[in-house]
Amino acid sequence: MACDTLGRPVRFLIAPGQSHDILAVPALLEGHRPGAVLADRAYDANSLRAHLARIGAEAVIPSTRSRKTPIPHDPRIYKLRNRVERCFNKLKHFRRFATRFDRLASHYLAFVHIAASMLWMR
Repeated sequence: MACDTLGRPVRFLIAPGQSHDILAVPALLEGHRPGAVLADRAYDANSLRAHLARIGAEAVIPSTRSRKTPIPHDPRIYKLRNRVERCFNKLKHFRRFATRFDRLASHYLAFVHIAASMLWMR
């Protein structure tokens, strides 16, 4: 999920459960020109950083401990990352979103759009 600076959902993508979310990032950012992309340590990959540099976005991603030369990030901007987590928590107030009762991904995605629209109307 991609959020704006106010923590409102902007774009969704349902990925397979066995794949890493980092594979969905280029599709989520397609058509957008973000100034910065905030993510946690799990998204620290050279391929993602290269993609963000190509589209002109700043990667605000802390380096993993296994990286030999840590890449610095802006800690003031990184503190805003909790807005994405809060957006997920707001969406989880909708029981159908949290439990994923829908059998088809298209039905689930349709409800995610409805729930996101309700958050935008608040």
